[in-house]
This record gives sequence, structure tokens and C-alpha cells, in this order.
Amino acid sequence: MAGASDKARFYLEQSVPELQELRRKKIFTEDEISSIAKKRSDFEHKINARGSHPADYARYAEFEMNLEALRRKRVRRLGIKSTNHSGQRRIFFVLDRATRKFHGDVRLWMQYVEYARKEKANKKVVQILTSVLRLHPTKPELWMYAARWALESEADMTGARSYMQRGLRFCKSSRDLWVEYAKLEMIHVAKIIARRRILGLEGDSVEIHPTQSAKRIEEDVIAVPDVDDGESDPDWPTQGPDAQMALQKLDSTPVLTGAIPLAIFDVAMKTFPNDAEFAERFFDMFAEFSEIPFQRSLLQHVLASMSVFAPSAPSTVLCHLRQPIVGLQTNSPTFPSALASSFERLSSSMDVILRQQGLAEKVTEWLLSLSRVPGYDPSVQKVIAMTLERLVQWLKAADQSPELAPRLDYSTSLRYLADAGFGVEEQEQLTFKKGLAAPAKGIVGLDKTIIVDR
Repeated sequence: MAGASDKARFYLEQSVPELQELRRKKIFTEDEISSIAKKRSDFEHKINARGSHPADYARYAEFEMNLEALRRKRVRRLGIKSTNHSGQRRIFFVLDRATRKFHGDVRLWMQYVEYARKEKANKKVVQILTSVLRLHPTKPELWMYAARWALESEADMTGARSYMQRGLRFCKSSRDLWVEYAKLEMIHVAKIIARRRILGLEGDSVEIHPTQSAKRIEEDVIAVPDVDDGESDPDWPTQGPDAQMALQKLDSTPVLTGAIPLAIFDVAMKTFPNDAEFAERFFDMFAEFSEIPFQRSLLQHVLASMSVFAPSAPSTVLCHLRQPIVGLQTNSPTFPSALASSFERLSSSMDVILRQQGLAEKVTEWLLSLSRVPGYDPSVQKVIAMTLERLVQWLKAADQSPELAPRLDYSTSLRYLADAGFGVEEQEQLTFKKGLAAPAKGIVGLDKTIIVDR
């Protein structure tokens, strides 16, 4: 069996032709080439000796990456068209040796795949992902990474679904994997909707012409190359009722109706029954996609499910409060009425909030997050400020109640409000102008604020 020095010499001898070429084409000087050779010798002896660590391979690969970046810059500056040796091949070789020796170190695998992605070596990425997933099938973060790569870099939704479904077979107990699977489906739908909007396929009546793109060149529209009659599909309807029927059939597919993320949520809830916090993660994720038409139906389905198995859970109550304003812009005409609906729900839910540990803190954080959003109408901003002010008063009153104080940690909620600059002494300074908003008495300790038309 060859010793560490013999192995190091063998690998160093393989790099001699490369160094000779770099010297011959004057990409590096003699001193620089000597320094490169010495550095490689140090690394090779270290990684081939007993007691080497993954960090040794990582530093070796990092050195080779920096050297390759410098070589490319000098090649461009000197106008050298090509070289017979590529630093990329050597970097892949170092990382391949690293992952073979320390196949249990996920960080080395991630360094390997990230470099391959940076170099746009997609075939290599597939090989690396296949190897690491075969060795680490129970790590959900690797399945999520592979699925995101397939969708973002390859635009391969079928491959992304395959990664997710295989990952769920190995990591069925991973909540992150379930949420990420549904999120990938939402991202896919969002891309389809954005593409349809760019191509002008949104609306009640759409006519598709072979030269439509030439007539629709606008500042915010990407021009699509014209398709002549010889290249177009003769069986595809281009205008009239047949075209409308084709688009309607496309709109009714499971992808564009939200059936797939809905099915993922339902199966996830069967896997983790009565888990309101897990359902809230789906609610939060769906709330991020405000441009998707079926967003509100998804949110309603999630909230309805939560109301069945955990109607009084803090997550359910908070989602119930947030639902009316999810997906609405602050400058939307419907936002004030939706905010009024949320505050009405807040007022009617005070009994539940009073008796649920941790719920007061969640509600406080939600109201504070609302107050920090820019772009509000002044009347809306005052309504939110007054609601927070009254919440402070209610929390202080509840904190002094011997019956309620042991159940809730009000000090945290009060600290949040104090940090935001809200205090009970400021309540008198926050007044409402006539015609902008009107307070109405509600549950003890908290008034219900109703936004009215100006």
C-alpha cells in the first residue's frame, strides 16, 4: 500500500503539464508557479496523511477556486484564447476525493454542488445530488435543495415534484418538507400566471394570432418572436370560441385551480393531526402569494380545517384575525373595510384571547407588525394606533387580575408595546377626527374600532 508521500507525489506529478503551460504562456511568473507548486504539495501531503479532516479538503478546494479565478482574469487580460488545462477539472477532482473520503460530511457535499452550480455544470450537479441523496436520504434539507434547484435552474417542475415525493417517503415526519412542497407548487403557479400575463392571455376575452407578439410591444411587455404559419400547430385554435374554450380548459387544470397545494395540505394534516401551529405555517406560506387568484380559497380552506380540529388554539385565532386583510395592499380601496372586519373579529375573540396562554403576545406582535407597514392612509394609521393603545390598557387590567394573571405572560406583550413607543399615558393624545373613524364600546377593556367612509 502506497504511503502518504507517494500518493502526494503521484497527484502532484499530474499537475506538472498544467504548470508548464501556465509558464510557457506567461500567465504566471516563475516565482508564482513555484509558490503554487509548494502550496499544492503542502495540501496533498496534509490530506493524504493520517488524521486529515474535512476542513483540509475544503481549504484545498478554496485555494484552487481562487487560483482558477485569477487564471481566468489574466487569460482575459492577456488575450489568450484558450488553454489545454482547466482549473475546473482539478477542483472537481479535489472535491470528489473529499466526498469519497468523508461521505458523511454534508458541508463538503454542499460545497461540491454549489461550485458545480456556479460553473453551470448541470450534468455534474445531477450526479452530485444523486450521490448525496443516496447516502443521506433522511436529511430533508437535501431533498428541498434538490427540488429548488430543479425548479429554479432547470425549470423542471416534474423533476422538482419527483425530488419532493421521494423525500417525503424517506422523511415523512419532516414538517419543513411538507410546507416546502406546497410552496414549490405555489411558485410554479405564480410563474405560469406571470407568463400568461406577459403573453396577454389574461382576461375575459382573448384572441391568439400567430403575429400577436408583433402588435403587443409595450414598455412592460416582453416581445415574443413571431411564429409563421409553417411553424404553428394547425390543430391549435387561434381565435374565436374554440380559442376561448381551450383557454378555459387550461384554467380548469389542477395546477391553476390550486388543487395540488390543497391536496398537499390535506395529506399533511392527516400525517400531523390536530397540529394548529403546523397548519399556521401553511397559512403564512399561502399568504405570501398575493398575486395568485385562488389564494383566498386556500386560506379559507386552511382556516376551516383549523377551526374544526383546534377552534380555540392560538394559531387558529390569529389566522382568523388576519384572514380579511391577507393579500390586500395598504392603498387598496377594500383595505379599510377589511381591516375593520379584522378588528371586529379581534373584539369578538377577546374572551378566547384572555384565556389562552401566549395568544396575547401573538396578537400584540401582529398589531405591531401592522403598525410598521408604510403607506397607510392617516385615518387607518390612527385606527391601528388606537387599537394598540387600548390593547395596552386591557393588558394592564388583565395583568392585575389574580384570576387571569397566572395564565398569560403579559410582561412580554407590554415590553413589545413599550419598545414601539406605545404607552397608556399617550391615549388621550390619540384622537379621531370626525368622519375618519369612530370608536364603539365592545368587550371590557378593549373597544371595537369601526372604520367609516369619509
